Amino acid sequence: MTDIHAIARHCDELLVVDAVSDYCPNGLQALGRRPVTRLVSGVTASMALIEAAARDGADAILVHHGWFWKGDDPRLIGMHGRRVAALLTAGLSLLAYHLPLDRHPELGNNRQLARVLGLHDPGPADADGLLWCAELTAPLSGPALAAHVAERLGRAPLHVPVIERDVRRIAWCTGAAQRFIERAADLGADLYLSGEVSEQTVHQARELGIDYIAAGHHATERYGVAALGDHVAERFGLVHRFVDIDNPA
Repeated sequence: MTDIHAIARHCDELLVVDAVSDYCPNGLQALGRRPVTRLVSGVTASMALIEAAARDGADAILVHHGWFWKGDDPRLIGMHGRRVAALLTAGLSLLAYHLPLDRHPELGNNRQLARVLGLHDPGPADADGLLWCAELTAPLSGPALAAHVAERLGRAPLHVPVIERDVRRIAWCTGAAQRFIERAADLGADLYLSGEVSEQTVHQARELGIDYIAAGHHATERYGVAALGDHVAERFGLVHRFVDIDNPA
């Protein structure tokens, strides 16, 4: 058994949370009733994940998308109140890491997505560590790369084909990162991949001359929190299970 504060301190230091300005608090968001033996991880601290963790006999939940976002209603009423009540009734602690997890060079969402897609020698393309790039080991057409993404993620992505040449250089950022498409084009990428797409992203891709793939916010961010959960479990001798709550977005 491990005190949740020890786990939080380790994750805070590992992910260098103090170096990141975020839209939500990172680290321990809710304190449960007991030390941690069993850990459940998931993408979002939804009611479905809380209920799954309680059924699993977990002591703590680790997520990428936690609670208390800037602009949210702080009152514990409605959906948010029900989630908090369910968590505390089950005696569960909640740990959440957002941007610090996206940018981590080994366990982060961007690095782990590169692993799943089999991208060679990936690395951050800017100082904040959120936009990553890699050269393909062999050029692929845009449709072929989109098919590869679909096969690896188990989800058909949205592909906006623009260039007629093969893709050699790819840039990506998981989740709601469609705003980085112009930066990706400036880096000389042939294709940019993010989780979400906005209406203007299609026009940007066409005008910037870069293929674009929206592979799903949830689908692109399953892997970092699972990797962090495995790391924590190994470090502290815990039982860990990643629970993938289906989400088509």
